[in-house]
Amino acid sequence: MTATTLRPASTQRPAQHRRRAGRRRSGSLRRMRQATPLTYFALLLTLVLSVFPLWWMFVIATRTTTAASQFPPALLPGPNFGANIVRLFENPSANFTTGLLNSLIASTTVAVSVVFFCSLAGFALAKLNFKGRTVATVAVVVTMAVPVQIGLVPLLILMEWFGWRGELQSVIVPFMVSGFGVFMMRQYVTQTIPDELIEAARIDGCSTFRIYWSIVLPALRPAMVVLGLLTFMQTWNEFIWALAVLSPSNPTVQFSIQQLNESAYARDFALMFTGATFATLPLLIIFVVLGRQLVGRIMEGAIKA
Repeated sequence: MTATTLRPASTQRPAQHRRRAGRRRSGSLRRMRQATPLTYFALLLTLVLSVFPLWWMFVIATRTTTAASQFPPALLPGPNFGANIVRLFENPSANFTTGLLNSLIASTTVAVSVVFFCSLAGFALAKLNFKGRTVATVAVVVTMAVPVQIGLVPLLILMEWFGWRGELQSVIVPFMVSGFGVFMMRQYVTQTIPDELIEAARIDGCSTFRIYWSIVLPALRPAMVVLGLLTFMQTWNEFIWALAVLSPSNPTVQFSIQQLNESAYARDFALMFTGATFATLPLLIIFVVLGRQLVGRIMEGAIKA
């Protein structure tokens, strides 16, 4: 009897009361996870604020320049899109066709090279034992903290030494490897590939490059897709370096759009927005075509990690 009276009150509570409390907690958790009208409103507002600049850019591209300054602003497309396209590609100062082709070549080449070299470096820093590995990893992280603008002048001097000033390789070679890509691949290799798998491949007689090609590279596909897409977008949108190193006769697409703004008397917003629409179109196509695969790769990588 004494033992019964000294038991805590919580242990004397009937089991049905505990089940009832558990149901109340689970019900409150379900209510917390349900989307409220305020959540839908916030999502809708975010969508409108994100899409409206792109839509308004397209609307002005289908109209005349006066539509850019009218109030209330035009919200529906106009009839001048075809004429603006003709003026865009016939503009002698912009070289827009050359800009599109150069941007496509540069972005594709840089994306492929970054994925290949960064995956190699990430594998080496994650799984190979060599002297100075920690120092090399810290150096890679430090390069990510240095602003790109600080390196413009040294890079310009190097381009002059190599004779690449004004040539397309000047916007490709300096960016064939990125510190962010190396660090991202190193982290992914560390979390995805166990050391036992590497050791088993070495026992079977695989060389280091064979291990990378046959074991590491297939496991890195989710991270490679993400890194390649981000690198393609960054290179496609690069403007400051292209403006500094290229010539108006051999531009990238962003440089070509800037050349449309070189009028001494007035700015042709309709022509500029038509060029911006064509510069944005490849990125939108990539997201439409590869968006589901990109999300799938990210989730696949998360599950493996």
